[in-house]
Parts: sequence; structure tokens; C-alpha cells
Amino acid sequence: MVEAFEQLPTIGKKSAMRMAFYIVRQDKSFGLKLCNTIEEATLTVKNCKKCGFISEHELCEICQDEHKDKAKLCIVQDVKDIFIIEQTRCFDGYYFVLDNINHEKIDELTQLIEERKTKEILFAVSPSIASDSFILFIEDKLKDFDIKFHKIAQGVPTGVSLENVDILSVAKAINGKMMV
Repeated sequence: MVEAFEQLPTIGKKSAMRMAFYIVRQDKSFGLKLCNTIEEATLTVKNCKKCGFISEHELCEICQDEHKDKAKLCIVQDVKDIFIIEQTRCFDGYYFVLDNINHEKIDELTQLIEERKTKEILFAVSPSIASDSFILFIEDKLKDFDIKFHKIAQGVPTGVSLENVDILSVAKAINGKMMV
């Protein structure tokens, strides 16, 4: 069990041992319930056919939500990012997981844009030179569409002193300043 837990991301030997000991010390029904839950998720959870998010159905709840703004699309590189953005309740459009760039994924993206008549795309990717290249590549592939492109703001985190922020982040925060 310890070896199995160690294969999970961010779990080292000590954490794996703590989890294993916790499970075996609990009532046997706890371990069986955990096993059944993992088995059920493994067998039933799949990627949404439209956006790539996870779902127990062919289309995820977000793609089925008719209250979302079809003109807005947020491109993320990982399914986990959708959970985080949805928790903010700040984005009212749909999503597309572009975890790897290939012709098939680009075709799926363009088909989705045409179908929904997308007018705005928000890139919600971690700031880096690689991400900037990723964004430029996608913008180039979608240049024939009448779309406004945006990326999430970056800069100084809340509650952090400027002396503890790298120069590039301060510069981006100043260049991306907002009205107060």
C-alpha cells in the first residue's frame, strides 16, 4: 500500500506511510469504502467529448450548462485548472483543455469555436516563456476568426511585500495595472 501511495504526485515515503497506517487502523468499512470509491471513479470518470474536462457522462456539467456565455471560451492546459477557475465564479463562459498541441486538438478547438460562435478567448495558463509561445501559436492558428484574445493577469500576489516579489512579476503588475 505504501508503494502504491508513493506513486501519487507530491506523496513521499513518509506521507505514504501515514496514509497507509491511517487506513489500516480505521474500521474495515472505511478501507472498503475507499477501495470502492476509487474503483468506481476509475471505471466511470472520463473526459468530456466537447471540452476535455472530466465527467461521468459524455458531456460534462459545464458543457451542458445553458446559462454559460457561449461567446466566451477559456483555454487551460490541465483539467485541474477548471476546478480552480470555477471556484472563483468569475468566469461565465465555457472551457477547453488543450493539454497537448496536435492537429486533432486544434481541429476540435476550431470546431468548438465555430459551433459556439466564440468571440473571446481567455488563456488561463501559468505565466512562463513557454506559455507565451503556446498562446502565440494558438492565436496564429485562430487568426481567421474574429476573436479577442486575453490572458489572465499576473503580478504581485495579495498580502506579499514588494521586496519579496521577483522583478519580472513587479514589472508585469505595473504594465498590467488596473483602474481603482
